[in-house]
Amino acid sequence: MNTNASPVWGGRFKKPLAQKAVDFNESISFDKKLAQYDILGSQVHAEMLAKQGIISEFESHSIINGLKKISTKILKNEIEFSKDAEDIHMNIELCLLKDIGDNAKKLHTGRSRNDQVALDLRLYLKHEIEKIKVILNSLICSLEKLSIIYKDTILPGYTHLQKAQPITLNCYFSAYQNMFLRDASRLTDCYERMNYSPLGAGALAGTTLPIDREYTAKKLGFKGVIENTIDAVSDRDFIIEFMSCASIIITHLSRFSEDMIIWATEEFNFIKLDDAYATGSSLMPNKKNPDIPELIRGKTGRIFGNLIGILTVMKALPLGYNKDLQEDKEGLFDTVDTIKNCLDIFNEFLNTVHFQKDAMLKSTVNSYVWSTHLLEQLVDKGIAFRQAHEIIGRLVIYSYENNKYLHHLTKEECEKISPLIYSSIQNINKKG
Repeated sequence: MNTNASPVWGGRFKKPLAQKAVDFNESISFDKKLAQYDILGSQVHAEMLAKQGIISEFESHSIINGLKKISTKILKNEIEFSKDAEDIHMNIELCLLKDIGDNAKKLHTGRSRNDQVALDLRLYLKHEIEKIKVILNSLICSLEKLSIIYKDTILPGYTHLQKAQPITLNCYFSAYQNMFLRDASRLTDCYERMNYSPLGAGALAGTTLPIDREYTAKKLGFKGVIENTIDAVSDRDFIIEFMSCASIIITHLSRFSEDMIIWATEEFNFIKLDDAYATGSSLMPNKKNPDIPELIRGKTGRIFGNLIGILTVMKALPLGYNKDLQEDKEGLFDTVDTIKNCLDIFNEFLNTVHFQKDAMLKSTVNSYVWSTHLLEQLVDKGIAFRQAHEIIGRLVIYSYENNKYLHHLTKEECEKISPLIYSSIQNINKKG
């Protein structure tokens, strides 16, 4: 082999890679997160090679046992990865070469780093989706409990951030619960679509060696193999789809966070923040800030940015593997960590919030949110909708001009507008 910084592909080259090129080319600084998945894939690959008679049973056992030892060392932080080895795949292979000798050189038989990294990413993301779904389901359960606790709590519902109609806190929590249930369903769909193995696709055209792709797919927990080998190594749809799911989740969390931020203001006073999940001001001693939901609202842009990033990488990318695909990882890792942290902390935050039932009821009573209800009661009495709408509109104008809410109006005041209104207002007063 000619002198070169890389024993992996150095046979073709006459001089080593420039150090700046080494630094620019490496991915070990971030793809080391894939170490355990890379080792798992390599162990199953070595097992399959022996089963197919491509390497001996002794060589396979030597490789598998060596990888187990490396896995343990990595978990104990006893291995220092090298940028000169470029990525996690070659770092592990070179560690194996050091530990077991020349048998390690047979591990890469019948595969490429192209199908290897595609496999690692799918194994990693499958595992992370399962963890995210657990956290998401915990939040859904919290909303279910809150719906039961506050099932009779009345508060104003809003459109255009203006008081619109009375709703229950149960209905409010149920709305977000429905959103997060759809999010869980989308994650399940994403998981199912990505649950196919690219291993054995090689660089892009497979291998002439008699490997068993179905065997490795089954051993690694996949539903099957990706039949088209070019698609297997060049596809990143599963990352785009996951990031899309994460973007929708964080959108829902951001909306929920915005509500909590508004409700915590003195003007609304619908909730009281727990001291353990709020912060103060370095200058103003009166402040109690909703930093948790504000940070979640801010991190929404971060996750959106990661989605746009991978879409931009894939845009107009020629078919087959291209080095551009190295840029698929950092945004993915960041999105996974961010969405898990946001879901987890928001669930903790939500379970400490004190919902001010009296303040919510007062805000409902001292308003005009019952106007639609009054309108519909007139319709029930045989008045045409448009006519009823006009009658209640005049009633609201009268109330505004006289600085009164609807429940303050006397029978005489109501009858000036319509003799049918007062009894309906009395019914509303009973509900309030």
